[in-house]
Amino acid sequence: MKTLILYATKYGAAREIAERLLQKMPGAVLCDLKEAEKETLSDYETVIIGSAVYAGFIRKEAKAFLAQNAETLKTKKLGLFLCGLQAAEEKKVFASNFAPEVLAAAKAARFLGGIYDPKKAGFLERAIIKAASKLACYTDKIDDKGILEFAEKMGE
Repeated sequence: MKTLILYATKYGAAREIAERLLQKMPGAVLCDLKEAEKETLSDYETVIIGSAVYAGFIRKEAKAFLAQNAETLKTKKLGLFLCGLQAAEEKKVFASNFAPEVLAAAKAARFLGGIYDPKKAGFLERAIIKAASKLACYTDKIDDKGILEFAEKMGE
């Protein structure tokens, strides 16, 4: 069973999660959504899509890919993951960013944590994150247990 793991990232945390997921799913293919047109979905039985979340919204390349491929994705063994530091908003973010029929087709949909690195953020982003999340230093909240559970669910 061929698996494609697609991700959309701004600072690299979604890529890090996708790479950790890849380690749990031998033989899978990893692809940045900015280069996804090179991949043909018909070549894969399983498709996993992950995106970083900023201010409650997934990355534009993830949103565009989902819109362009919604019908095909509903015929695949589909997995969806979100990356960020606001895990409490999981249901709201999934509901507001994914079409109901795509969400219903997903075998797994999960928030897998994120990383905040102030060295990668601009001044305004640092100020907003500090005010909203009270974070001022490097924070890694990637959920390795969640990644393993997600991979196992997708492998069933």
